[in-house]
Amino acid sequence: MDLEKVLQATVSNDNNELIAAQKYVEQAAERNLPEFLVALVNILANTDKSQVVRMAAGINLKNSFTSKDPAIKLQYQERWKTFSNDVRYHIKNLVLQTLGTEPSRPSSAAQCVASIACVELPFNVWPEVIPTLVRNVTNQHSTEALKESSLEAIGYICSDIADPDVISSKSNDILTAIILGMRKEEPSNYVRLAAAKALLNSLEFTKANFEKTSERHYIMQVLCEATQSPDEQIRVAALQNLVRIVTLYYQYMEHYMGPALFAITIDAMTSHQDAVALQGIEFWSSICDEEVDLAIEAADAAEAGRPPEQTSKHYVKGALGYLVPILLQTLTKQSELDDEDDWNPCKAAGVCLMLVASCCENDVIGYILPFIKENIVHSDWQYRDAAVMALGSILEGPDPAVLLPVMNQAMPLLIGLMENDNNIIVCDSVAWTIGRICELLPEVAINPDVIESLIGVLKQGLAGEPRVASNVCWALSSLAEAAFDNEEGSDSERPDSYCLSPYYNAIVDHLLKTTTRQEANSSNLRSAAYESLMELIKNSAKDCYPTIQLVANEIMQRLQAVLSMEGTVQSADRSQFVDLQCLLCATLQSVLRRIQPSDVSQWCDSIMKILLLMFNSSTGRTGTIQEDALMTVGTLVEVTGINFMIYMDSFKPFLLMGLKNVMEHQVCLAAVGIVSDLCRAFGHNFVPHADEIMSILIKNLGDASLDRSVKPHIFSTIGDIAMAIEGNFKVYLEIVFGILHQASQTEVKKEDFDLIDYLNLLRESCLETYTGIAQGLKGSGDNPNVDINILRSEVPRIMQFIDSIAIDEDHSDGTISTSAGLIGDLCDAYGSNEIQSLVTGNIQGMLQEGLKSKETKTKQVCAWALKELHKVK
Repeated sequence: MDLEKVLQATVSNDNNELIAAQKYVEQAAERNLPEFLVALVNILANTDKSQVVRMAAGINLKNSFTSKDPAIKLQYQERWKTFSNDVRYHIKNLVLQTLGTEPSRPSSAAQCVASIACVELPFNVWPEVIPTLVRNVTNQHSTEALKESSLEAIGYICSDIADPDVISSKSNDILTAIILGMRKEEPSNYVRLAAAKALLNSLEFTKANFEKTSERHYIMQVLCEATQSPDEQIRVAALQNLVRIVTLYYQYMEHYMGPALFAITIDAMTSHQDAVALQGIEFWSSICDEEVDLAIEAADAAEAGRPPEQTSKHYVKGALGYLVPILLQTLTKQSELDDEDDWNPCKAAGVCLMLVASCCENDVIGYILPFIKENIVHSDWQYRDAAVMALGSILEGPDPAVLLPVMNQAMPLLIGLMENDNNIIVCDSVAWTIGRICELLPEVAINPDVIESLIGVLKQGLAGEPRVASNVCWALSSLAEAAFDNEEGSDSERPDSYCLSPYYNAIVDHLLKTTTRQEANSSNLRSAAYESLMELIKNSAKDCYPTIQLVANEIMQRLQAVLSMEGTVQSADRSQFVDLQCLLCATLQSVLRRIQPSDVSQWCDSIMKILLLMFNSSTGRTGTIQEDALMTVGTLVEVTGINFMIYMDSFKPFLLMGLKNVMEHQVCLAAVGIVSDLCRAFGHNFVPHADEIMSILIKNLGDASLDRSVKPHIFSTIGDIAMAIEGNFKVYLEIVFGILHQASQTEVKKEDFDLIDYLNLLRESCLETYTGIAQGLKGSGDNPNVDINILRSEVPRIMQFIDSIAIDEDHSDGTISTSAGLIGDLCDAYGSNEIQSLVTGNIQGMLQEGLKSKETKTKQVCAWALKELHKVK
């Protein structure tokens, strides 16, 4: 078949032609991919071919290089490296030559150039690509299309390159090309827009340029000029750059804020173009975020007795008189036709107002209260809604003592609006605001003068529109937590009764009915109702127990009914069916944690029967149900303890299946958690299960396909096994010590905060494994078991590991605490003299640091470890 005809058919309206063409393309790629890609690039680069065929060739070529799925994208990149030099050279040359010749936007060739560059540049291959793209932009004889597509390619490279250091040496050239393309003198709006988008992708690695005053001035001048473009897209892109710049380079903005940025962004906020207004609001939201962070940093620095690295310029406080009126006016612009999921200036203004309140605290109240008082009972629903939203937005930031009288006055008004207002949007905002009050200023909601009428309107709201009812569910969750916290004593004992007790049964009944409403799939209502029900169960007094027993029966019946439908569920309904099972499992877990020990036994057989049915029905279908069923088993193990042993024969095959399910790591993680639960419940009785489970856990630690987030949990669980089976763990020591030593050598890039967090978690879990081994070998008796001597030869290596943690400036509070705990255990086992000789100055310093921690547990453990080190034995 002729490839051009096939490509023509890939955009055909005839479904049969389309399927046949797609099948041919797939087969051609499978037969000989390099040959197929060469054929595609030849067509793409040939300007004599039709626009449709070239565009289809470009799309197929691009899709062979890149994917939205990171794993597939990496696979494609690795595949590219296997092609011969001749094939790669041919494709690279032609995609570069194609830039500026394509009939459509955006340029497929630009995406291909970027995809190849991101693979090759890290290995110093294709070094000429960046200079070529820059030259295409800066050459005065280049066509508009060539400049635009070259800037697109630069932007894609800046966005997708895994290691920005690879192109940092070219940052000056890249920035020169981008700024040249953005200038107001550039006649083409397409070029200016491509340049603005490229700048947005390059900002992170142009730090050196922003540090130079003259270069920064020029970049900011060009950007500010671009914000005045009559072209909406250019204006939006320029404002997006300002939003990102104020986050990355806040410390350099003082020179520009007064003369330019204030006026530009305030003007943008009032624009009739939503996309422009959104960026204006986002600019000030970003400044709020920065200034809140700087306030926290200043407080931490003052506590530590040092100057902060950066100081706030208090731009938001200075702009309050201009900023707040615009935000309040924007709140009145909502429409009844707005989709509740769409992001618009009205919603952005609400979020910005909350951030302003967090940033400016009490200073904001004087600007907002007059608006609320004037409009909360306004005849126009838009103004009523804006007033309610403004009220809810100031609850976090200002001093609660200042807000309390305001909210006490407002609550009866809110209850009245909830009961009588016929506008859905207003009722929705009222429910949200009441939820915020319950969460942040609970004494207003549980006030005896209002609680009965408040619960009345909330129950009424559960029968309202799904979006309103969903917010009511959240308000009830917050109310339950507030009521429980208000009654809870200093110990862990539940109160005999609390302020919700008279209404508890009715609230639960309304929530159960809400979960079965015909419209429960809208606005996430079913999930919200079940989550609210779980909060009410969790935060319940003793006199609510009969209702919880009824809920347990109801949930069991619902689970049985859902499972009986398994064979009749249509594929279109499968997702909702799975979600419902997961919600019922989660609710059952909440119930199990509240069922009294004396009543647990009557439920266990029925629960396990249902869960085993779930495992059987979900095997090979969805990991989500398996994950939730496993978590429910974990809760059952917690509440039944050693009595769960009678179910192990029937449950164990599913546990092992979950542990081996490395492709669905959440299922594997849930199974790993259950092993820890079983260890705590069974103690020494876990021995018969240890061999099989340890074998899988050790294999998982070496499996590169298992998500790394699971591995720290596996280490911790191995520690739990060691603690449970005590001396029987000796058979695993050699291999476990080897794996622990290997894990303790792990290092990560210090500029990646996610990797730093992972490393700390990994180290913490390794320390927990050593702790479990030490405590297990020592035994639970008063006198250490002789098996503890087996660990003695490993102690110097353990202390070296702790020393390496102490040296690392990025060690976490958790690693300090677990290090201290392990040191204390080793002192207890071998005597302080032996351990003290291995304690370095770094370790001593880390323990002293722990004494100053904000975490009480860390302070206590470090104090205990230091005490053990100084004991005379």
